[in-house]
Amino acid sequence: MSIDMAQFHQVFFEESFEGLDAMESGLLNLDMGDVDDEVINTIFRAAHSIKGGSGTFGFTAVSDFTHVMETLLDEMRDGRRQVTQAAVNVLLGSVDCLREMLTAIQDDSDIDVETVSEHQQALEKELAQGGGALAQPVEVAAEVVEESVDPGASPGWEIAFSPHLGMLRTGNDPVRIFRELSELGDLEVTVDFRGMPSLNEIEPEDCHLSWKLILKGDVQESEINDIFDWVEDECDMAISPLRDENGDYIEAQAIDVEPVVEAVKQQPTPVAAKADAPTDVNKTTKPTVKSDSKSKDNKSSGSIRVDTSKIDTLINMVGELVITQSMLSLVGEHFEINKLDQLKNGLSQLERHTRELQESVMNIRMLPISFVFSRFPRLVHDLSTKLGKKIDLKLVGEQTEVDKTVVELLSDPLVHLVRNSLDHGIEMPAERLAAGKPENGTVILEAYHRGGNIVIEVVDDGKGLDKEKLRAKAIEKGLIEEDAILTDKQTYELIFMPGFSTAEQLTDVSGRGVGMDVVRRNIQTLGGNIEIISELGKGSTISIHLPLTLAILDGQSIAVGDERFIVPLGSIIESLNITDDQVNKVAGKGETFLLRDEYLPIVRMHEIFQVESAQRTNLMDGLVVVVEGQGVRCGLFVDDLLGQQQVVIKSLEANYRKVEGVSGATILGDGSVALILDIPGLVRLSNQ
Repeated sequence: MSIDMAQFHQVFFEESFEGLDAMESGLLNLDMGDVDDEVINTIFRAAHSIKGGSGTFGFTAVSDFTHVMETLLDEMRDGRRQVTQAAVNVLLGSVDCLREMLTAIQDDSDIDVETVSEHQQALEKELAQGGGALAQPVEVAAEVVEESVDPGASPGWEIAFSPHLGMLRTGNDPVRIFRELSELGDLEVTVDFRGMPSLNEIEPEDCHLSWKLILKGDVQESEINDIFDWVEDECDMAISPLRDENGDYIEAQAIDVEPVVEAVKQQPTPVAAKADAPTDVNKTTKPTVKSDSKSKDNKSSGSIRVDTSKIDTLINMVGELVITQSMLSLVGEHFEINKLDQLKNGLSQLERHTRELQESVMNIRMLPISFVFSRFPRLVHDLSTKLGKKIDLKLVGEQTEVDKTVVELLSDPLVHLVRNSLDHGIEMPAERLAAGKPENGTVILEAYHRGGNIVIEVVDDGKGLDKEKLRAKAIEKGLIEEDAILTDKQTYELIFMPGFSTAEQLTDVSGRGVGMDVVRRNIQTLGGNIEIISELGKGSTISIHLPLTLAILDGQSIAVGDERFIVPLGSIIESLNITDDQVNKVAGKGETFLLRDEYLPIVRMHEIFQVESAQRTNLMDGLVVVVEGQGVRCGLFVDDLLGQQQVVIKSLEANYRKVEGVSGATILGDGSVALILDIPGLVRLSNQ
């Protein structure tokens, strides 16, 4: 029976992209000159896994390219060459090339052969310049022969390989090991059947065979050890030089490995572990939960790794829910008035278990923010080199968890912010020294929880924002009037206006005025807001405030006539009754009220949404809910407050169309629909 290997491709791609991230992170952490064994081994293993997996699935272009990378990494690992910045840069470029190759294969598109060739030539050039194995192949080979083998004989190895009984259960297949060995030289395989039990005693998943392997060719023992590296704890083996006491080869009664190789191609490929990759304990504690999405545009949302502790909690919650349901069923079958207290207790338990179940399900979608932060060390490395600046990046709070959807949509806005800090914020080394600062600038990327939100801050110790320069540029571009009176906060927020830029010259990093307004719009789309704090000469802090999840919202239910609206709880400052002497009418600009020395605009909800059934139209009769969005405060005039509740957000745009001032909708307990207010949009709408 033929097995469709394509069914395992997605897992291979996911693991390969994770491996590339690990390689990139490791390369950025390498110290020049010295080799950190742990770091270099992590990089090498990731490359080796990608090479082996791509070879298994027939992606020969990937495996051939990775083999050259592996050679360079192996020389660094063995101490045959020092780690240099040039070599690291070449390897980083090769990681990018590999990522593009895998993406092309995943998308069923053509690989850019020219780009691959360019990076491969750079790798081979680095190998040749470094005096490694490819630099002087003839001389090195001759030295090995003279030292280890009698004149006239060729080097080789005899390998005794005896897998443990359960090795196959880990997904490690001897045939793949033989295939790797056959790429090193001429391989002869002798199988030992002596451990085979009788037919009726055979367990198909147990390995009862052992082998003697004869490998002829110019092969280093370390190369053989690398191949058996992943199964060293799953087998007994011995490697010895291929010579008898007279210096002659030990001939073996060989079986042809090719038919076995062909046979394994027809078998399903285990995805839990491979002979080409280490058996990762975390793979058993973090299963992959698949979604039904097949769209190539949504590959990133196709799966998510979930810790089994979260799955266990979810299963426990379901168990509790089943018990409560059983109890309520028994009460309902023979209900009597004296069982009313039992019914109330059961409903109370049901409410508690349902809430806990909801929290457990939402927790499954939570990912550490490190999924976003991990791309920035490379970004800072590349851009600081390009700009000629010295910049240190510090990541804080990488394990702070946030909803998967937020993680995916947060990446691009953060890239804009970090690029601006590098380009506009951090000064050139000479300028920093002249200002009495350290030569190296610092950018801090920090994430933490505050209430029901996640806060992400981009902090730099650069030159900060010049308020006068910002104001002058805004007047020059006609964005504000010359006599406009702006607070510091409003002045800083000018940079979010479309087309605004203070760059003195255009670069491919920033300065075209098409970034920061997009950042704010994207953050608003996520239901968040962005703020700037800056001090001239000392640096800037840009804070992003986002909800932890886009699926559940803590809200305050308000009544306007017969209609119900939900105000996000995080937007509410306070609620109050106002008096007539607090209200001021501004000609042509509506109404304001005085709250602690600050005049706030009043938004009459029944007028904005044309609610004819509104019970209160006199400001002194209703309530004013003070809310804040994107640094702007206003008062919502409503009939009444109905209570706080968690609501499930339904997209209005996906099911109907975009409505200004409304971010979504929810279904209430009585089956009616309530609109969820978009506070910044509501303020804009009232101003119109």
